[in-house]
Amino acid sequence: MTLPSPLRGIIPPLPTPLLAPDKLDVEGLDRLIGYVLAGGVHGLFLLGSTGEGPSLSPRLRRELIRHACRITRGRVPVLTGITDTSAEESVSLAQFAADAGADAVVVAAPCYFRTTQVELLEHIRRLVPRLTLPVLLYNIPIFTGNAFEIPTVMEAAKLPGVIGFKDSSGDMIAYHRMRLALSGRPGFSLLVGSEELLADAVLLGGHGSVAGGANLDPRLYVDLYEAAMAGKLAEVRLLHDRVLRLATGIYRVGSYGAGFLKGIKCALSLMGICGEALAEPYVPLDGEHREHIRARLEEMGLLGVTVR
Repeated sequence: MTLPSPLRGIIPPLPTPLLAPDKLDVEGLDRLIGYVLAGGVHGLFLLGSTGEGPSLSPRLRRELIRHACRITRGRVPVLTGITDTSAEESVSLAQFAADAGADAVVVAAPCYFRTTQVELLEHIRRLVPRLTLPVLLYNIPIFTGNAFEIPTVMEAAKLPGVIGFKDSSGDMIAYHRMRLALSGRPGFSLLVGSEELLADAVLLGGHGSVAGGANLDPRLYVDLYEAAMAGKLAEVRLLHDRVLRLATGIYRVGSYGAGFLKGIKCALSLMGICGEALAEPYVPLDGEHREHIRARLEEMGLLGVTVR
C-alpha cells in the first residue's frame, strides 16, 4: 500500500505471540492483529523491542512477518524491524519483508560495539541503498548503547527512502529539538516511542506514537492521539492520565529487566488474546504478579473484551 506522508497515528509495536520460546502462536497473532485493528490503529510495527525482535531466531522472524502481512491484508501499513548485529542479515530480512508484503522497515543503531556518529551515518548511508522498502530510523539507546544525534538524523533524512524517525530515548528536550530541526521536511515522520509522552509530542507537532499499551487498549491511544490532533486539551488531560495509569500498572511489576515485556504478555493472556510465553532468556510472571496484572486490567475495564 502507499504509505501516508508523513506516516502518522498510533502504530502499536506488536508483541510476538508464542506457544514456546521459539514457536509462533499463529492463532494468537490473528486475534491480536484483529483486536488492535478493530481499535482503529494506523499501522503495525513488527520485531521491535516489544516484539522481542532481537531474541527471535531468523526463522521465527520471517514466519512472523509472513503471517502478519497475510493477516493484515493491506488494511494498514506494516513496518518491520530489521536491526541485527549483521548488516547482511538486516538486508536479507528486509528483502523477505518486501516480498511478504510489508510496507516499510525500521532500522536502529548497531548494538554491541560502540559507534561514533560518523560511523553511524556511514553505516546508514551504506545500508539504506540496499533496501527496497522505505526506512524509519529508530533511536533506542537504552538497548543499543548508541544514539542517533540530531546532525546524524538530518543527514540521514536526505537519503532517498528515509521517511521518518522514531525516538524511544524518553528525552523530551532532545525530541523537540529534533522536531524543530526537521520542521523544514514536511513529509518526514517523527514518532515517539514513550507513550507517556504521546500527548506532549502530538500537541506540539509530532506525528504520533509507537505505543506498547495500544496492544491492550488501542481505542484509548487512538482517542488520545485524535484529541491531541484536534487540540481538545480537557479531553487530552483525561485520556493522558488513563495512559499513565495503564503504563504504570502493567509495565512496572516486580524487579525485572524486561518488566514491560512480561506485563504486556501477561495482560494479553488474561484478556484471552494470546499466551504469555516469552523468548529466552525470559519466563512469564509468577502467580502473585499475575494477579496484580489481573487487578489492574479489571480496574481499567479490559477484562472480558470481545476478541474475534
